[in-house]
Amino acid sequence: MNHWLVKSEPCKYSFDDLLRDGQTFWNGVRNYQARNNLRAMAVGDQALFYHSNEGKEVVGIAQIIKSAYPDSTAVDGDWSMVDIKPVTKFKLPVTLEMMKDEPKLQTLALIKQSRLSVMPVSKEHFALIRKLGGV
Repeated sequence: MNHWLVKSEPCKYSFDDLLRDGQTFWNGVRNYQARNNLRAMAVGDQALFYHSNEGKEVVGIAQIIKSAYPDSTAVDGDWSMVDIKPVTKFKLPVTLEMMKDEPKLQTLALIKQSRLSVMPVSKEHFALIRKLGGV
């Protein structure tokens, strides 16, 4: 199993929206590296759900339930999307500042490539962020 981090602005789609909906598709990614990360996702992989812009914090974990397929919102280009479902909401949000202050997370892609919307996360980083979130 691989681990990932996906970003969403909570005003557009929050983790609470995912909990309410039970599952959703992850579309609209228009960055080649992020698209390739979507294509590398497999059913059963888990992703940290990060609220960007507002909050700047990991708030839960989602699971990939359908691997990459063509993004129905793409007007042009070769873009992909995946389907996800919620796994668990964090007891405590893990803020970007907390992650930046944690020496063991200094190589986390979120810190190194903060603008990327879909990124891989190492097993060790995933476990540490999960622990910081009280899960």
